[in-house]
This record gives sequence, structure tokens and C-alpha cells, in this order.
Amino acid sequence: MSSELPQSSIPLFPTVGSYREWRRRAYDQKKSVGFVATMGALHEGHLLLVRRSLAENDLTVLSIFVNPAQFAPHEDLATYPRTLPRDLELLSGLSVSGRTPAAVFVPTVSEMYPSGIVQSVDQQKGTFVEVKGYGHQMEGRTRPAFFRGVATVVTKLFNVIEPTRTYFGQKDIQQALLLRRMTRDLLLSHPEPENLFIVPTARDPKTSLALSSRNAYLSDHERENAAPALYAALDAAKSAWEAGAPKADCISRAQAVVEQKKAELGDSVDLRLDYIEMNDPETFDELDAGISRADWEVEREGRPLIISGAMYVGKTRLIDNVVVGARRTLGIVD
Repeated sequence: MSSELPQSSIPLFPTVGSYREWRRRAYDQKKSVGFVATMGALHEGHLLLVRRSLAENDLTVLSIFVNPAQFAPHEDLATYPRTLPRDLELLSGLSVSGRTPAAVFVPTVSEMYPSGIVQSVDQQKGTFVEVKGYGHQMEGRTRPAFFRGVATVVTKLFNVIEPTRTYFGQKDIQQALLLRRMTRDLLLSHPEPENLFIVPTARDPKTSLALSSRNAYLSDHERENAAPALYAALDAAKSAWEAGAPKADCISRAQAVVEQKKAELGDSVDLRLDYIEMNDPETFDELDAGISRADWEVEREGRPLIISGAMYVGKTRLIDNVVVGARRTLGIVD
């Protein structure tokens, strides 16, 4: 397998055994290890996580693995962008305080799933991880097997990498919070729950579109004129909430932003809202339709809330969110 890997100035580890040998040396040297889990097709959002890790740890490790367990049979596993040579070039150019990425774990599917893996949950065999009661809301409503796949692969990665600290992006807020809960419930020591950090979403400086590997599917017209409507809708809901409007009105205002954009674009883009929702970050439960900011702050004693959404731009499904309130209580760092 190693002969098939591209040339890189960063050590690449395609097997668990080869990585663990490297990790033992880091233990012996008492080095802290930061970890960024990715599926490749790296962009500035990923690099932001890597820079954070470089600043805070002696060594920084990435994984690049497109995880089949988090894709349903009808989803885009086969076409998901795979750009390993370019990814390694981007990583080779990073340096913070003299530190550069120390290792990249690039396993095969068979290495990560020794019992084999198929996309249909009903046909899967082997060991899987599920965080019960927290994976069916928000993103889980549309993608019911997604978080089972994520929890499984990240548990495996944590077992292999044994990170001191790990970093996830806020764009996937439900995923990050669910993994924080998982580390606590499974009593993991690498990382401990408080060492799973959530880094604010990286955005296009002109349009505020959340950076995502799936943005590569968008045409220039879709990226510049249609896709930014999702964040604009979330921002409209946030403004309405902060002005005292009840949740139902906040959602309506967000939906109106997307409908207005659809009318402006006409037939040039197929724009379809999947959902806009407001959720409790602890339980992921939806807020009641009539609740307002004043009610929420009394009932939840100042707990923040998540306003999230998903939208189709053509065939591409985009997600985004904003957090209202004390973000640091959720592990979101500045």
C-alpha cells in the first residue's frame, strides 16, 4: 500500500501498526499530540483546525479517510472528492511557531474495518458505536445512519491516534457535540472530553458561505449567488430571536430569505430548503414554537442554542449553523 502513496515531506502511515510505533516514540518523549480528523479534500476550514493544533501541541497528526459507514447507499461516497496529493501539498506549507504537521494517518477501508463494511446498515457486520437518543434530531432526521458511522470511525481513530487534544469545526456542530458526549460516556482518556475543541466555522470572506469540501460540487453561479442564502437565512432567524420574536416567527423569517432568493434566481438554480431548526445544544431537542429568547433564558438559565439548517443547491446538500449565547460553554473556542 505504501508504494501507492504520493511523495510527501510529512510521514504517512497507512497501517495501524506503523502509526502506533511512531506514537510510542512520542509517548517516550513526553510529547503532546493534537489531532484533526478529516476525509480529505482539504480547504481553509481544515487548515484552521491544523493551525490551532500546531499552536497548542508538540506534534500534530491528521487522518485522511473517506469513511463509508457515514454514507447511506444513495449518498455520494463514490464521488466524494479525493485529492490526497493536493492535500499533502497544503499541509506541507503549514508552519506555526516552527511546528509543522508531524504525521498523516492514511488507512485503507480494510484497515479501518477488519470485519468489512457495506453502506446498508441492515447488512453490516462487526462492531459499531451509537450514541443513543442524540442522533435522530437535526442532521440525523435526514441522515438517520450518519452519526452511527461518525461515532464508529472517530472511536477507532481516537483508539489509534491517542490524541492529547482534538479539533473539530463548528460547521458540523451536532457531530462535534455528539462526539464530546461520546468521549465522556465511554470514559475516554485520549482525548478527555474537555480536550475536544470546537473551532468556529471558516467562511468565504465575500459571501459568508461556510467552507466545505462539498462546495467543490457547486458551479461558480451556484456558489456565488445561491449557496450564501443558507447563512443569510440563519442570520435572519438569529436577528429575529435576539429582537424577542418567538421561535416560529424566527423560522418563518429564515424560510422567507430562501424563498426570496429562489424567486430572484428563477430557473437558473434549483434551490430547495431541507430544514431550518432551533435546538437545545444539550439534548438536541427542538424548541417549542412559541418560546422566545426571554422564556429560554429563564427556563435554561442562559444556556446557548443552535440555529441550524440544510439546503440543496442543485444536487449539492449544504449545512450550516449559528450558535446564540455563551458559545464557550459548548467547547467552542475563540
